[in-house]
Amino acid sequence: MRIMVTFKFPTEAGNEILRTGRINKVFGQLMEDLKPESAYFYPEGGQRGGHFVVEMEDPTDILRVGEKIWLGLGAEIEMRPVMGPEDIQKGLGEVGAIVERYG
Repeated sequence: MRIMVTFKFPTEAGNEILRTGRINKVFGQLMEDLKPESAYFYPEGGQRGGHFVVEMEDPTDILRVGEKIWLGLGAEIEMRPVMGPEDIQKGLGEVGAIVERYG
């Protein structure tokens, strides 16, 4: 299942990992380990943040993904399932039966 992981990390923690040069290592490891379908970085609520779109096969992947971001960045994260265009098309093929039964 495709999951969008949105994260933000405190300014002071971000300043520290920038000053020490650790930011390159952390983001490099996250990209290598998570193999995101996409990754974007931007200000989030006045803090450094962004999101990764990753594939999760199993509920335990929540920890596999989350712990790397929590430990690496000290970040707050949110995870939500998302669909791409092909997923929407597949899902819409089932809507008729749902409407007929429940609508």
